[in-house]
Amino acid sequence: MSLDVNRATPLHDARQRLEHARTSQLSQLQALTETRQTTEDHLLSEQKTAMERVLEEIEEAFDRVEDGSYGTCLACGRPIPAERLEILPYTRHCVACRRRAA
Repeated sequence: MSLDVNRATPLHDARQRLEHARTSQLSQLQALTETRQTTEDHLLSEQKTAMERVLEEIEEAFDRVEDGSYGTCLACGRPIPAERLEILPYTRHCVACRRRAA
């Protein structure tokens, strides 16, 4: 099931949001890596791991854009609201399914 451009932002806008999220995460990860070179901190290590996980989610979202499944909840198969995709462009689930999983 592909993203319906009539119900949400066009795919090129989704790609732009994903690019922005990726660039932001990479910048933060670079800054964290530079900070980590001067100090060894368990919290910094956890932050780096979390950022790397988000980058993986962003890459998976690019794959979903390419295969036509972007904007579809992986749990229930329903469309993810455009508002949610604008806030969290790499999300895999609608709010209802995310809440159930939590």
